[in-house]
Amino acid sequence: MALAGTRVIELAGLAPSPFAGMVLADFGAKVIRVDRLGQGLFTVDRLSRGKRSISMDLKRTEGVQVFKRMCKTADVLIEPYRPGVMEKLGLGPQVLMADNPRLIYARMTGFGQSGPFKQMAGHDINYIGLSGVLSFFGRKGEKPTPPVNTMADFAGGGMICALGITMALLERARSGKGQVIDANMVEGSAYVSSFLWTTRDLGLTGKERGTGLLDTGAPYYDTYKTSDGKYMAVGALEPQFYSELLKGLGLSETDLPPQVDRHSWPSSKEVITRIFASKTQADWCRIFDGTDACVTPVLTGDDAPEHPHNKARGGSFLQSEDGEGMEPGPAPRLSRTPAVVRTTEQTAVGQGTKTVLLEVGLSEDEIQSLVDRGIVGQEAQQSKL
Repeated sequence: MALAGTRVIELAGLAPSPFAGMVLADFGAKVIRVDRLGQGLFTVDRLSRGKRSISMDLKRTEGVQVFKRMCKTADVLIEPYRPGVMEKLGLGPQVLMADNPRLIYARMTGFGQSGPFKQMAGHDINYIGLSGVLSFFGRKGEKPTPPVNTMADFAGGGMICALGITMALLERARSGKGQVIDANMVEGSAYVSSFLWTTRDLGLTGKERGTGLLDTGAPYYDTYKTSDGKYMAVGALEPQFYSELLKGLGLSETDLPPQVDRHSWPSSKEVITRIFASKTQADWCRIFDGTDACVTPVLTGDDAPEHPHNKARGGSFLQSEDGEGMEPGPAPRLSRTPAVVRTTEQTAVGQGTKTVLLEVGLSEDEIQSLVDRGIVGQEAQQSKL
């Protein structure tokens, strides 16, 4: 795998930092999640596949010393705390990188390591609000609609952080030196959305939300309800694709105003809405599947893994360990060193405590002493990894 041999320490958090760690683990990195001592066997983190866990008390001197020892042999550290927290623990970049100059120290925050908002609490909706991205999402005359928490937490947060780590690993191969990564969700979500800024003069998004080409203003780039209460996604932007859309709908070029006539978009959308409502989603799939009309079903999270295309690809979705659900597989696909998901089981707190400490050179007696004194937690179960 591409990142085989890379050792990553991930301080336990939620959403962006666990996702960054999971991406690295999927592609071969050995990821160790550091959990707080005494929080039970499981956390609400559901992005822990392929990782091991060690639980320890970083508020005690002995726990800090053990953590430092782990970082001496690590390639990457991912920390999700507000600025200054790691420094108060005596574990800031200057300290850890003095012991290990090759360490890549990734700092995942909402607002960044500097600026007047750096100490504020926030969530995805706040970060994309401040970045300007949230203003683009929503229909005409309606308030901005957050896209769940995918834009800041995962696209602008975890994925950008993982990208920064891989770039730093690549640079380290030349320089031999680590570096600090300031990954934050305000800048990350804005960067992911760069196209929205650079194309504002092209009308892809409207001056008023929901009136542009790509933000549900156009009748040929929107979703439509079917007779069975499901939806179809239409993205027939180019003229040749628009012609295929009209053909599938049973319309001729003269049945609607010209495609580029923005003033007629609302009336065209009314006609298309009525037509889509006349058949089921399955009926429309039979009409449009395999065509260049750019029309696809809007599948639910349960339906997407069962779609023939996704099943044919193999690995697009993975069966959960308990057999009761599915989750997305790793992307992209590498030809020589692809990701390998050995298990979808979620990592229990302390699942690899003993193994991890043996690997960094502690003896069995030393580990038992740490357990007895409440510095680290005993393994919840034997690791399968």
